Amino acid sequence: MTAALHWPAEALWETISAQWPRFTVEVLPRIDSTNTELMRRARAGQCDPILLVAEAQTAGRGRLGRQWQGQPGDSLMFSLGLPLTPPDWSGLSLAVGVSVAESLQPVLPPPNSPQPRLGLKWPNDLWLCDQHSDRKLGGILVETANFIAPQTPATATSTRYVVIGIGINVRPQDSTGLSLPAACLQEIDAHIDAPTALMQTVPALVCMLQAFEHYGFGPVQARFDLRDVLQNRPVVLSDGQTGTAHGIGEDGALRVMTASGMQHITSSEISVRPAHAAATLPA
Repeated sequence: MTAALHWPAEALWETISAQWPRFTVEVLPRIDSTNTELMRRARAGQCDPILLVAEAQTAGRGRLGRQWQGQPGDSLMFSLGLPLTPPDWSGLSLAVGVSVAESLQPVLPPPNSPQPRLGLKWPNDLWLCDQHSDRKLGGILVETANFIAPQTPATATSTRYVVIGIGINVRPQDSTGLSLPAACLQEIDAHIDAPTALMQTVPALVCMLQAFEHYGFGPVQARFDLRDVLQNRPVVLSDGQTGTAHGIGEDGALRVMTASGMQHITSSEISVRPAHAAATLPA
């Protein structure tokens, strides 16, 4: 029998409510998708900041409509919803990824270390990379809705309600049908559980979002570069083109040198993967 999970809901509320006075925390034992639920609420006019955590999801979603499901304790699954008015929305999912990766592995192990490195794959994946393989650890799904709550004239055209969904494998996952097993947080810290990972992740993410709202992605670019798993690697685009990844720009675009020249990839609908793993790894 799985032990009950003890979520730090009150501690998170106390930490964050001073910055977001109407902030709430809600933990549900089971739901179709935390992102779907917060988008439903936003369309109904519920647009205050909220953290929604699910112990289990029946229809979790990843990018391009991929499903993300999990059972209690196996994965950390949550969505953070809030109104946001950044100067430029470009690179938001990358900034979120940087915050989460730094929270879960603040110091990267040195090159050639046997300890896996928590890296970032453009545009929204968390990977564990070691001497033998690169494996997916988690994903980020950012969605926005037209802001419905009362606004001031200054924000009427620029504020949107954003829902940031994050799913991270905590325990070893069933890898049936996969060429490589999925990665999990317990490979970094054998004692970590989903509630602990939530407490490590959310306060820093709130700070990142506040900074992004004022300054955009530019100041975070160098921190992404440190964890960029595609840097200088052959990649395959979803349209069949091949090339070499050359990092990202201040706008969050992935730079890929192809036979037709340098391309700046900005669409989240374009799948990018390392060439050697194109046939085996999910995008």
